[in-house]
Amino acid sequence: MKSSRLMSTLLLLQTRGSMTAEELAQRFEVSRRTILRDVEALSEAGIPIRTERGRGGGIVLDRRARLDLSRLEPAELQLLTAAGLDTRQLDAVGLGNLGARAQEKLEAAMRGPLAPAVPLADVLRIDSAGWFTARSDGGSDGGSDGGPDADPGTDLTALLDACRGRRRVELAYRRSGESAARRLTVDPYGLVSKAGSWYLIGDVDGTARMFNAARIRSHTALPEPARLRDGATLASVWSALLEQFAPAPALEVRALLRANRLDLARRILGARLLGVSEPEGDRVTITVACEELEAVRQLLQFGDHLQVVDPPEAVRRVHELAQELAAAHAPAAEG
Repeated sequence: MKSSRLMSTLLLLQTRGSMTAEELAQRFEVSRRTILRDVEALSEAGIPIRTERGRGGGIVLDRRARLDLSRLEPAELQLLTAAGLDTRQLDAVGLGNLGARAQEKLEAAMRGPLAPAVPLADVLRIDSAGWFTARSDGGSDGGSDGGPDADPGTDLTALLDACRGRRRVELAYRRSGESAARRLTVDPYGLVSKAGSWYLIGDVDGTARMFNAARIRSHTALPEPARLRDGATLASVWSALLEQFAPAPALEVRALLRANRLDLARRILGARLLGVSEPEGDRVTITVACEELEAVRQLLQFGDHLQVVDPPEAVRRVHELAQELAAAHAPAAEG
């Protein structure tokens, strides 16, 4: 821990120029005396570091001294490799190629004799993209029970260790819409973070499943090895599960929308907005994905800025809903 603290001290001083002993002591949760001993040890090792007295003083690293920031520890390299770089998002600001090169260098650094038997990137993924907005519950009938949920801050360290050790785990898991937890034996591929929540990805009786960490009531690593499918990886299983969250819409609705409300429609509808025509006068034609006919209710929030034109059943349903709204808001008769 001392060597790590000394390196971190140098990195902080290189970034900030100077810090007080009290600031460093608070940062590393050690005493001020310990920090002063660290400074003395660094100075004896030939590092141009010194203490300055008086107002504005503190512990100072000579600005001419530069540290080799490429000397990352193996665990730090593994974490960076697992988190990855979203080149699709970087493309939007012209940095996609730079991100791809950086990712290649990270992966290359993890190869060789010092590479762990089960790299962190094989059992941990950080997916920065949001969930598909066409499915409000994020659920699926195809063997997954994921979707957005508030994470309660569950400690998943033991689960990650089980994934790296390729051990089976027993879960007490509450599925969405159920009040009681069920016990399941899972063969885990790894953990994925998506849209602020964590998910355990694994097989149950050979079928891929997704478990929201917010609904895991307890978990226990079992002594027997995980029975993973041949050729299946966390990346491939995760990709297959995501496809279940993007079913073809049951209904595509076309509507005329005031052009000056298009930005609002993009924000509200998100991925449900399948297409936008070129403006014709002050209107554009939009195509909206609806998972069922009743989903046309979502379009009522645009009021008279939008007119549904197709298919006929969607037009009829909007007309019925508009009549119900008009009746509910009719002014009381004067008498």
